Amino acid sequence: MEQDQSEESHGRRGTTLVESEEGTKLELTVDEVVEAYVGSLGLSQILHVLVVSFAWIFDAHSTLVTIFSDAQPPSWRCKNGVYCTDGRGGSVCGLVPGSWEWVGGDRSSTVAEWGLICDRKFLAAVPASVNFLGSLLGSAIFGHLADTWLGRKRAVMISCILTSITFFATSYSPNLYAYAFFRFSTGFARSGIGISCIVLATESVGRKWRGQAGQYSFFFYTIGFLSLPLLAYPTRTNWRNLYKFLSILPLAYAIIILPWVSESPRWLLIRGRSKDALKVLKYFAKINGKDEFPQNLTLANPSELKDEESGTISNKRENLWTTKWAAKRMVLVMIAGFGVGFVYYGVQLNMENLNFNLYVSVAINAVMEIPAVFAGSFLLGFSKRRLLFSVSSYVAGVSCILCLIFSKGYSNSKAHVKFGGNWGQLIVEAVGFMGSSLAYDILYIYCVELFPTNVRNFAVSMLRQTAMLGGSVAPLLVVVGRLSPSLSFIVFGVLSIASGVLSIWIPETRNAPLYETLKQQEEMEALNHVSNGHSRCLEFGK
Repeated sequence: MEQDQSEESHGRRGTTLVESEEGTKLELTVDEVVEAYVGSLGLSQILHVLVVSFAWIFDAHSTLVTIFSDAQPPSWRCKNGVYCTDGRGGSVCGLVPGSWEWVGGDRSSTVAEWGLICDRKFLAAVPASVNFLGSLLGSAIFGHLADTWLGRKRAVMISCILTSITFFATSYSPNLYAYAFFRFSTGFARSGIGISCIVLATESVGRKWRGQAGQYSFFFYTIGFLSLPLLAYPTRTNWRNLYKFLSILPLAYAIIILPWVSESPRWLLIRGRSKDALKVLKYFAKINGKDEFPQNLTLANPSELKDEESGTISNKRENLWTTKWAAKRMVLVMIAGFGVGFVYYGVQLNMENLNFNLYVSVAINAVMEIPAVFAGSFLLGFSKRRLLFSVSSYVAGVSCILCLIFSKGYSNSKAHVKFGGNWGQLIVEAVGFMGSSLAYDILYIYCVELFPTNVRNFAVSMLRQTAMLGGSVAPLLVVVGRLSPSLSFIVFGVLSIASGVLSIWIPETRNAPLYETLKQQEEMEALNHVSNGHSRCLEFGK
């Protein structure tokens, strides 16, 4: 009875009292300390999540800048009436070189400057594709380093600085091949931003607010997306100026803002820095107006395993791929991630194949991410992750297919489009994009909750790799869409629906604790499986 009263007064479960030479120690997990003494979501965590999530703006810029820098100009004109007639909307492939010019100028995009049209049109997809491939490689490296010796905070800082450097270098590309190399480098550099930011944000809050914290991260990605048309329009006559301006922002963030961010206490703990982890938690608690930390409080570190023979404490490395249940779960998440990444990035890049003004359609799609973020934040508070992900994927897939109906009777040429066009098609596409955005965001939150701290960043990086792989293939389909928009919409729709179906085999994580090690998670999930045997058997149809 006395122990129960003690637990109730602290508002936690799983208290461990450890006798030592120094006296009785109160040993708690990070989750228990956050819930009992820091607060599930206070002012400190809100500020932490907002400042960390701000870096997602640069991730959006580096991913989506090619919508404008690599776009095919909408119209051309004859230099004089001798060599050709004004064939706006027609093909320039049969015209004599030098007899025509792009209306926006030869430097309005890479397509205009390097002549990536006609028999060279597929080369226009290469820079965007290799950017995603660079992110794929970078995700693996940054994901591993952020889980091991680098940490979440330093991974974000290095990634922002490298992104700034590669952005600036891109603006001086002398030809398509150098440009593709720098786009690959930018993809590699920026890969540490997203995976580390979402983990750093979600690891600081209580379990009730993990989904919302992750969604607020994506809100800043939306801000980055929405700001692109505003930044691209003034630089529409010279794509190089756009890259130069974008290079300033991540560098300023890394130097001025990021040093004030705290490292993840969970990462510090599993790295054996329990005093530093406790210091961060006390700092959060102080800003939240809570000074109730017991003097005898210590953090339980599940990664410290006791050797039965020697009695010594060791930090044992665990491998996700050699743990059967984790590897199976990771493969399912990665396959779903490929489909979601293909659709999410592909639909954005495919906007040039809509019968609508490019700047207006990008702005509208960016605005559609805002309700997706807020809807996700609201729904994640009480809905199951698996259900939300699958329904969002289905909405995106069906909407992409419906775009075919609204595209009937419209020319693929956008030369006649100024600030209007096919509103029906744009609205359906925007709803589909909102669905794909919601599915993309939820899958990241889902992945954070599916794996423990010692492999969490690596797991998110693997998800990001497959999402980037899907994104690297998408530009090729976008180029095909210039000839056949119907084909691109069908492929996007089918892949989105297939990704939603895969979620049937991924376990639910709503209100589940964040475990610290693979071993701990395996044992606790097995225990929960036994205690809830009947209900789980009904759920999985066993």
